[in-house]
Amino acid sequence: MGTLFRRGTTGGTAKVAEVITQAWGMPVTKIDLSNAETDYSSLHLEKEDIAIIAVPSYGGRVPSLAVQRISDIHGDHTPCVIVCLYGNRAYEDTLVELNDVAEKSGFKVIAAIAAVAEHSIMHQYAAGRPDTEDKIELSCFAKKFLEKINSDSTKFPALQIPGNRPYKKAGGADLVPKAGNTCTNCGLCAKQCPAQAISKENLKVADSKKCISCMRCVVQCPHSARNVNGAMVSVAALAIKKACSVRKGNELYI
Repeated sequence: MGTLFRRGTTGGTAKVAEVITQAWGMPVTKIDLSNAETDYSSLHLEKEDIAIIAVPSYGGRVPSLAVQRISDIHGDHTPCVIVCLYGNRAYEDTLVELNDVAEKSGFKVIAAIAAVAEHSIMHQYAAGRPDTEDKIELSCFAKKFLEKINSDSTKFPALQIPGNRPYKKAGGADLVPKAGNTCTNCGLCAKQCPAQAISKENLKVADSKKCISCMRCVVQCPHSARNVNGAMVSVAALAIKKACSVRKGNELYI
């Protein structure tokens, strides 16, 4: 049985995870780590399960909410592949941190993947990715993972994953979406927010202390009423332009 943990907010994480699980060709149970209402402590996986834990990289780290929720899940030496998505800049300490979190929760990390997906805020970077080339490559990665866990070996050495311990300092939410005049107070943004940063009593503004700048409310709004400060986005886009100018490939550690 395949089990999919997915903490995606704008679609890229889900797309990559689905490419990988489709290559496995087995039934998949999807657990959305962005759902604030799920009781993650009630989730238990067995040795016979296969897991994929996929998260986006936020400032070179695993999103703090994902860390908390994965930590509540119980694995039993469950073999898994960890996946981090990044917008063609850098994923820095995301994979090594995700490895540590998964292992602490009872998973045995057999492989790690760094995959490129369209940037969640500055969509001009890695636009349209994962594309056809990416999907072919990711499917190949997925099959190599299955070959490894189906091998005769009962012991798997620790992976050599790039990253630092201690991890880089986590950044705050610099870009907090706000609602404009086209907001109809439908409340979908509050319902969809993984951090519960939007109050149903005040839908216009998100709590900057809770907001993680995931942009899910921006993407999900049916009236395109929520946006971030355009000037700040332009400054941020210029700052990472050089790092994002060359197409980066997906990486497999196995």
